[in-house]
Amino acid sequence: MATVIIPTPLRKFTNNTARLQVGPGTIHSTFRELTQNFPDLKKHLLDEGGNIRSYVNIFIGNDDIRDLQQADTAVKEDAVISIVPAIAGGSPETHGVPGPDASSSTGSAAPFTKEELARYNRHIIIPGFGMEAQLKLKAAKVLVIGSGGLGSPVLLYLAAAGVGTIGIVDFDVVDDSNLQRQVLFGVDEIGKPKVEAARRRLEGLNPYIKLHIYNTHLNSQNALEILKDYDVIADGTDNFPTRYLVNDASVLLGKPNVYASIFQFEGQVSVFNYRDAQGQLGPNYRDLYPTPPPPGLVPSCAEGGVLGVLPGIIGSLQALEVIKVITGAGETLAGRFYIFDALNFESRTFTIRRRKDNPINGDNPTITTLIDYEAFCGMHAVEERQLKEITAKELYDWQVRGEKFQLIDVREPHEYGIVNIGAELIPLGSVAANSGKIDRDRPVVVHCKVGGRSAKAIRELEEKFGFTNLYNLKGGILAYIDEVQPELTKY
Repeated sequence: MATVIIPTPLRKFTNNTARLQVGPGTIHSTFRELTQNFPDLKKHLLDEGGNIRSYVNIFIGNDDIRDLQQADTAVKEDAVISIVPAIAGGSPETHGVPGPDASSSTGSAAPFTKEELARYNRHIIIPGFGMEAQLKLKAAKVLVIGSGGLGSPVLLYLAAAGVGTIGIVDFDVVDDSNLQRQVLFGVDEIGKPKVEAARRRLEGLNPYIKLHIYNTHLNSQNALEILKDYDVIADGTDNFPTRYLVNDASVLLGKPNVYASIFQFEGQVSVFNYRDAQGQLGPNYRDLYPTPPPPGLVPSCAEGGVLGVLPGIIGSLQALEVIKVITGAGETLAGRFYIFDALNFESRTFTIRRRKDNPINGDNPTITTLIDYEAFCGMHAVEERQLKEITAKELYDWQVRGEKFQLIDVREPHEYGIVNIGAELIPLGSVAANSGKIDRDRPVVVHCKVGGRSAKAIRELEEKFGFTNLYNLKGGILAYIDEVQPELTKY
């Protein structure tokens, strides 16, 4: 059978069914079958002469039927047919839209003021969402972990949507390098705790919600206590130890965990540990990634960069999934893993399932309490190797005294072009091939942007080539700019 995807505006004529099955044939026979089964569709799809209306586009796969054989285009058994009508939105026109006095239609039990009803009006008038869903949002408690690139759009949209209680966990302060993507903050907040700046911004956006802030590092000692009072967890963290910590705490507490992640041009979204209306529990992060990658293999956004608009896209999708989990609207991404490639504007959705060998909720769980996630992700093992470091001020002292040493920069050429401190450029990917250019008989200081890539380069040189004279610049070139040459460009 072929599949017809029904767009949102027409689903009220198909009993709110999004996908319908039809027999093979042509587009003409497909529409005849659809309108016979759902007569109210006919006037929206076909004109008086039985032709497809000009404001309705039909695609088979990715191809417009106007570029094929139009209504005579063949429909095979495995075909996917998309109906795409014109949609208007954003108009200030309000004719026929209930105003603040709509409270009279909801009964006296609705805990909304006239001001709240006016604010949430565009939600309340949506068929299938309405007052019931808005009440669920107001009653909900959501904990957002991280208020940075992902946390910013998540918090803004959840607050605007009317989620009644929002918690924010973050121990960082606002830096000017955040402002390229962290739209919660402005230049006036630089140097201030993110949770406090976030609270001020959200209070200005929606005075009808409650905000709780936790200016602390989430860890195995406090995670269960912080998470326990919330209905939904939104994970916007940027490191693997916290990812696994949030996952395990959510599983142990029975909380749905709405996950998102970003890197350069790509984003990921899913819903973990979600129990559907039939009581079926979906997979969690450990079903997808049983173990983390080795330390340093996957760079952070600070190391690898991220397109500023990407967190806005992915964070908005994350907020959408939170709202769907709370209200029960539509189908969540539970059991599905969504990937978006902004560079090529492509998206893919994969099916994921629970694994019997999941260590926290499989057939024979071995994790019954929160563990040391730094050790689990291999962080301690890296620290125990006692990588030699030098601070920015110590490096400056070497330079002033005229010490004989070699300075290596393992960033990429475009980064070097933005700002450099006179080091020899050997990008990380070419370090092994250029090991012969690195001195063995004098100290060598290796640096990158913040220290991660340079540490990886040093480990590779020590393990493969036996170097013993390498020093990692602690905090990278950004620390050097902060402590030694603040007039240089930060990025």
